[in-house]
Amino acid sequence: MSQYDIYGIGAALVDTEIEVTDSDLQNLAIEKGVMTLVDENRQNELISALSGHLVASNRASGGSAANSIIAASYFGSKTFYSCKVANDENGDFYLQDLRSADVNYHVHNGVKNGITGKCLVMITPDAERTMNTFLGISETISIEDIDEDALKLSKYAYIEGYLVTSETGRPAAIRLKELSDKHGVKTALSLSDPAIVQFFREGLKEIIGSGIDLLFCNQAEALAYTQADNLDDAVTELKKIAKTFAVTRGAKGVLLFDGEKEIHVEPEPIKPVDTNGAGDMFAGAFLYALTQGKSFEYAGELASRAAEKVVVQYGPRLPAEQHQEVLSAVNA
Repeated sequence: MSQYDIYGIGAALVDTEIEVTDSDLQNLAIEKGVMTLVDENRQNELISALSGHLVASNRASGGSAANSIIAASYFGSKTFYSCKVANDENGDFYLQDLRSADVNYHVHNGVKNGITGKCLVMITPDAERTMNTFLGISETISIEDIDEDALKLSKYAYIEGYLVTSETGRPAAIRLKELSDKHGVKTALSLSDPAIVQFFREGLKEIIGSGIDLLFCNQAEALAYTQADNLDDAVTELKKIAKTFAVTRGAKGVLLFDGEKEIHVEPEPIKPVDTNGAGDMFAGAFLYALTQGKSFEYAGELASRAAEKVVVQYGPRLPAEQHQEVLSAVNA
């Protein structure tokens, strides 16, 4: 009997989201549209340079897998999240946010001294999100942060691809995959970011190992991982490593593979203002649907509509009540 629908592992980051211009990014030598790891000095330098923008900033708990797990919880999943925060004000804020979303976590989280991870999320007028991340204590997430008792009572283990950048996080992701296989828990992985795939492809292959049950990626990540020139060839290669997968394609919709057939989910016409968190919401809604016994078609429809709701407003997550609105609309 499963106690949890989804067990997630990933970074714990407190996000500060601000609106910037393309000129701001160019002037500060920030590569647009990707996640860049920085040290605390660089992040403070950026915050100081952009201080005039911070009056409109929003603080929220984040991290890619955390956004997905919190979304799934608000839809109605029972969830557990392995992450690492420090014994500081941001750490307290973060754990309180998990509790508010009814997400369980390791009882020893938040007891160690250090600095809780922080992410500066910069949104340009074209709705593209650019992230500069100081991982802080999240960089030290390790095998000891895995709760095997919670994992073996879960239906799915969800691994955040960003973990591949950490010398301790990558072995933790690999170990979680091994333990999931041992206990018959299905595994899902997000490729996270095109730059992650470009620079850490071999590490991602280590995490995937002999193959995973469900892969989430966007088209750029799919092409980068498979090193294919077109989506058709990428799909052929993805079928060799994942039993099922979802490839998000922005305004072109979503391509799903349910293990037998390919399914195309049409997009709704929308005007995005902030793409931050769209992929996270997609994964969270999709996993919620699958763990409730829904079909791939239904999961794709729910995940697409939820992601579309995220990108037409600022912030990587939806207010709790909007999850039920999305469910009602899809179920109508």
